[in-house]
Amino acid sequence: MTEKDKASASPYVIVYNSGQVWLRNDMLVISTCKMNVYKFPFDSQSCDLSFKSAMFTNKEMQFLPWDNSSRSTNWTLKMIRSQSEWLFINTTITNKTEDNFGLNQSMMIFTIHMKRRSVLYVVNFMLPILFFLGLDLASFLISDSGGEKLGFKVTVLLAVTVMQLILNEILPSSSDRIPLIATYIVGIFGLMMLSLAETILVMYLLEKESKESESNGDQSLSEDCGDKRGKVSLDDCFRGVNKWIQSACVCDVPAGKTPPEVLPLPQEGSSSQLMEESSDSEKLREMVKPPSLLLNSKKEEAKPAGYWRRVCKRINTVFFIFYIISASVFLVYMAVCWNED
Repeated sequence: MTEKDKASASPYVIVYNSGQVWLRNDMLVISTCKMNVYKFPFDSQSCDLSFKSAMFTNKEMQFLPWDNSSRSTNWTLKMIRSQSEWLFINTTITNKTEDNFGLNQSMMIFTIHMKRRSVLYVVNFMLPILFFLGLDLASFLISDSGGEKLGFKVTVLLAVTVMQLILNEILPSSSDRIPLIATYIVGIFGLMMLSLAETILVMYLLEKESKESESNGDQSLSEDCGDKRGKVSLDDCFRGVNKWIQSACVCDVPAGKTPPEVLPLPQEGSSSQLMEESSDSEKLREMVKPPSLLLNSKKEEAKPAGYWRRVCKRINTVFFIFYIISASVFLVYMAVCWNED
């Protein structure tokens, strides 16, 4: 009892010839009860109202119920005119003897069982959060190329955060266990946050692909220019070598005279000189080859066009399947926990 009894006391008593005295005193009792909101808003509460004497023992005064529990329940249902948030279920009456500092005292306990009306909370709170989850799931149909998808997911996540603040005002802080509805909203918030992180990753990979495609385009233009310049310089080099070989093979021999002793020697020298010049040209070609090989190796190391886009498509497909399975399993688990006795 948290407040003083405000009902007026009755001055009348009824005395029977058998010695019984009938005193009727109506009481207005306001009490507080500890609530267990683990299954909010599908919770049932029970509140105990205990009556005993402050000074008399059970030998001097005993408390006995006038009616049984069923009749008391029916009488209470008739007396209740309106039931707003709570639905009255039944009333249980028990009496027992309690040891209070060595004195046995009679006690009578009224246990009132009530159940919360959950329809309003389901319609106004739980279904909107479920709809937000559906919107986040539908956001996978939005293109990843722009920033509309990211902004949409952030907006939905902020809406769920507002619902969390409303829940914090509704739930009392006297519960020892974390309510299931808090687990429900935090689980959905976690799924949406994972979806947001996946969107950020996909947008990063797409941005990386666009940068690589631009760099590959610039590199291909520079390679074409380099190849043309290399070909021109290489042709000029070989032309100069051929001219030098031809000038080296010309001998100053008078017309109409061919010395027999000297004729074989220039031929042998010219052939050896030609072999040396051909080997020099081969060395030049080998010196020209490494840049082209380096360019080819760079082309092989670079990712093919559209590689990161295909990777993003696979990531979206795998995460979409994971998202649906995780959300379904989580919702089934929450429904089972709420329906447990």
